[in-house]
Amino acid sequence: MKLREIAHSRTGDKGNTSNISVIAYDARHYPLLVAQVTSERVRAHFAGVVEGEVTRFELPNIAALNFVMTGALGGGVTRSLALDAHGKSLSSALLDLEIDDRLGDTLS
Repeated sequence: MKLREIAHSRTGDKGNTSNISVIAYDARHYPLLVAQVTSERVRAHFAGVVEGEVTRFELPNIAALNFVMTGALGGGVTRSLALDAHGKSLSSALLDLEIDDRLGDTLS
């Protein structure tokens, strides 16, 4: 299933760094996010877009993950000719990530 089925997302930017949050619709799904939406998977998902590190921060009290991706905006808003210089579409792209929903009762 797609990540978008159990979570929503929001982005922000600072220079050439993009920040993407992934928030579970239901807190019961948070363990699935933690298990499957890793820094490595996010980095692989954005291969060719993100040139730097992807760091994940876990926010269990609000059932969310926050990813900070360096080198993700083609030089930054004032230096990029990209149509989406702020990287707002990255959240939608991340929600297209395939995750395995066969992890027991996590989704029940």
